[in-house]
Amino acid sequence: MMKIKTLNAISDIIHTQLSREDFTVTKDEPVPEGIIVRSAVVDAQQIPDSLLVIARAGAGVNNIPIPECTKRGIVVFNTPGANANAVAELVIAGMLMSCRDIVGGEQWARGLKGKGAEVPALVEKGKAAFGGIEMRGKTLGIIGMGAIGALVANAAANGFGMDVIGYDPFISIDSAWRLSRSVRRAASMEEALQNADFVSVHIPLTDKTRGLFGTELIGKMKKGAVLLNFSRAELVQSDAMLKALAGGHIAQYVVDFPTDEMLCQEHVLCIPHLGASTAESEENCAFMAAAQMRDYLKTGAIKNSVNLPEIALTAPEGARIMAIHDNVPNMVSAISACLSNDGINISNMVNKSKKETAVTVIEIEDAPAQHVIEAIQALPGILRVRVF
Repeated sequence: MMKIKTLNAISDIIHTQLSREDFTVTKDEPVPEGIIVRSAVVDAQQIPDSLLVIARAGAGVNNIPIPECTKRGIVVFNTPGANANAVAELVIAGMLMSCRDIVGGEQWARGLKGKGAEVPALVEKGKAAFGGIEMRGKTLGIIGMGAIGALVANAAANGFGMDVIGYDPFISIDSAWRLSRSVRRAASMEEALQNADFVSVHIPLTDKTRGLFGTELIGKMKKGAVLLNFSRAELVQSDAMLKALAGGHIAQYVVDFPTDEMLCQEHVLCIPHLGASTAESEENCAFMAAAQMRDYLKTGAIKNSVNLPEIALTAPEGARIMAIHDNVPNMVSAISACLSNDGINISNMVNKSKKETAVTVIEIEDAPAQHVIEAIQALPGILRVRVF
């Protein structure tokens, strides 16, 4: 039985992938082999030696200590695309609310309660204060054309008749295929920003992107534009945004990650992190996270890992050795030598790397003796060894 710990309330759909015959799933497991997490923070100091995998039921992984996990040979998965539709729909809603002041109008209408028969006339008299603009014919610039960005682009172009221009120097083939032919590709971020009436940001939070939208980049946006941030609050510098709003350079800031600086500010619409908060999204994320965890624990297959290379594997025909190690020269030959020294023949081998870390998978006929595994584990640069 493999032991899985949940750090948040997770949909029961995970049991369709983590069968009760093979896995025990509890929130109190002290020595888990796997952890499924949504928004809870994984404490690097409390990661047990038993842990092999962390699966994030969502796209962002800033709540997981990736460097510490990599150093200890723990694979970290996320679920890109599983919540994309939910977030994309809310982005469109955010655009609509920024155009029409729906929130302000609804709050004003509540104040008419108790006016009786006067309400219709008061509505007609006061509605002019909440006039807005239409999205059709406006330009939308999208920064980041992954699963969410592509859905927003297609919906805006095909459903609302917007002129859409997207920027993503690392766009995947799958994302490119999903895009409507009417979506234009920007050669630079500046090109996507300078003529856009709306700018929607869909990039991960990293050391390089933290504070990306500061005074300089915001200054390159079209005067009177709306910025929509459904990625992470830290992508936008609060001081720079408030200054741009006060000066009228930015018309509105719509953010799905409220902070104390942004709450109750004029021209700022704070949504309480509802992007992925739909029943469908939570099930999709939980299902994908559980499936990826199951495949890794049972076969070593790696898909959608943020710290290890992708490796497609099915159940081994004989025995399988998986070594996670530093991506340095001569590692494969050193691992092979440990096997040949014991007279073990290699029937197949796969070696893949991702930045500073690599994974070597070796297929052999029979399970190796314990001293062989210990010899591989003792090699300099080896982070973890597993046998299937």
